[in-house]
Amino acid sequence: MKALLINGSPHKNGCTDVALSEVEGVLKRRGIETEMLWIGNKPVAGCIACMSCTKTGKCIRSDDKVNEIIERLDEFDAIIVGSPVYYAGPAGQITAFLDRLFFAGSNKNFAGKLGAAVVSCRRGGATAAFDRLNKYFTMNNMPVVSSQYWNQIHGFTPDDARQDLEGLQTMRTLGENIAWLLRCIEAGRKAGIKVPLYEPTIYTNFIR
Repeated sequence: MKALLINGSPHKNGCTDVALSEVEGVLKRRGIETEMLWIGNKPVAGCIACMSCTKTGKCIRSDDKVNEIIERLDEFDAIIVGSPVYYAGPAGQITAFLDRLFFAGSNKNFAGKLGAAVVSCRRGGATAAFDRLNKYFTMNNMPVVSSQYWNQIHGFTPDDARQDLEGLQTMRTLGENIAWLLRCIEAGRKAGIKVPLYEPTIYTNFIR
């Protein structure tokens, strides 16, 4: 079992990394393999709706790691996304990255992978950013993992974030829940429990 943690902050070792690292530490202690991906601090192109990916299964852009992750999706059983809060929303780089990852990778199977969002903020806007990130999981049949509180940590600097004891504990609890659910899914698979059988998707366009 393996979890991918995506750091969507432009600061590789900032507050978002503090939160994700707390989750990762628990996963490792519980025997879950992890991989941390920092998307970097260069601009990430947004989706331009060219629809090329519907024919090729990959994004037409090749200057970041979107296509690499699409090709490796089968390796991961859980995806944890972290972002700082900008104006009550996630950072632009991570939403651009995820827009393309989930759309271009839609021919892959996100269903059944665990999803979790983590946000870091100085003071406010965390729940709105948290909600926005969870939208990627909830429209792809991905069970969303919760914690003892919304998955947020507070601080203006990494040292501040390390003083948010409740936030750090929330991250550790999230890690415990992810590890537990992965074990439950593994046990179910071994017991012969089959994955859900979904109907073909129906698309309804509200045009009069």
